[in-house]
Amino acid sequence: MTREEPPDWALPSWDAVPAEPERSRSAPSRTPVSPPRPVTPATLGAFGVRILGVSEVTRAIRGAVRADPQLADLWVEGEIGRVTISSAGHAYFALKDERNQLQCVWFRDDRLRSAFEAQAGLRVVAHGRVDLFEPQGALQLYVDSIQPAGFGDLALRFEALKARLAGEGLFDVARKRRLPDRPATIAVVTSPSGAVWKDICHVLGRRWPLSRVVLVAAQVQGDGAPASLVAALRKVERYAVERTAAGLFEQAPSVTILARGGGSLEDLWAFNDERVVRAVVAHALPLVCGIGHEADVTLSDFAADVRAPTPSAAAEIVVPDRQEALGGVRAMGRRLDGAASARVRAAGREVVAERRALDRLGPGAQLASMRERVGLLLDRATRAINDRIVVERQVTGRLGPRLGAILPGRLARDRAQL
Repeated sequence: MTREEPPDWALPSWDAVPAEPERSRSAPSRTPVSPPRPVTPATLGAFGVRILGVSEVTRAIRGAVRADPQLADLWVEGEIGRVTISSAGHAYFALKDERNQLQCVWFRDDRLRSAFEAQAGLRVVAHGRVDLFEPQGALQLYVDSIQPAGFGDLALRFEALKARLAGEGLFDVARKRRLPDRPATIAVVTSPSGAVWKDICHVLGRRWPLSRVVLVAAQVQGDGAPASLVAALRKVERYAVERTAAGLFEQAPSVTILARGGGSLEDLWAFNDERVVRAVVAHALPLVCGIGHEADVTLSDFAADVRAPTPSAAAEIVVPDRQEALGGVRAMGRRLDGAASARVRAAGREVVAERRALDRLGPGAQLASMRERVGLLLDRATRAINDRIVVERQVTGRLGPRLGAILPGRLARDRAQL
């Protein structure tokens, strides 16, 4: 949708166009067509044909249109073309079918009162009257309300309430809460006599039998259903507070399922009641809404933390699958076994290394090491002594002849002195 000045054919606001006094939209005008001007020579052509002014023709057409009661109050179905919003807030668009189109004007006050906004490409049924905009000679439909083609009163109320509550932020994704992974206790708000309760119990028992289920009975259809549903949601909250205060945390519900079987829009209307929607938004526990079949949508679905297509699907959402959990436990066990085996092997290698270190530090090992060292030192000493003896023998061998030559004379002198 664009906001710009209306096209040339569009009718501006009433306060901007000088016009004749406004007539009632609901009743056709009974003003007769303006009488023709007196025929004078000036108004006759060359062949005596009467020539009318443009204003006379447009007034005649306007009078004929307003005199037709069918055009004063009618419903028109068609597809909306390009929509233009003027600075005054009026909407200008065309309703078209396969062959023709009809220009439409939707004044600001009527547009703001409507639950729907004109959008290009939307097929609608428009109510209003047909009239002629004289300054441009444009035949237009003055719309006072539109609704999508094929919609009934309940659908209109549904869309209007949805738009109003969405404007308050009740359906914002930011306020949605996360569901608990493995709830110990689950509260179910539904009718105890329907098949929905049995289906939910069957699904919960099959997927996660460890959870405890608390039924809070409520009327899910009829005039008293909205009040009953609101009271049931409040009862769940009180029960959770009582169990928590008593220290029975496992018995306090941690999630709520609001469920009902399929039906028509009238059958499910209790879940579109504004009181129920606001109770769902204000509910203290995370809430899963499973109402009707997959094609059924209620305002409670938009307000809930999680919307499930069916009641059985709601039960599947709030609990895990025990087979998947068992598979996860087994996989974790395998990973734990592998990690433990790797740790044991690493510890074994560390023990072997420590044992070798202790063996090297033991008395026997130390004694053997000392013996080996003593043997090495003894061998070195023996080699050193032998080498020394060899050297001394060589020295003695060189000095022996010299000593033999001087020794007799020295002995003789020593004897003489003695």
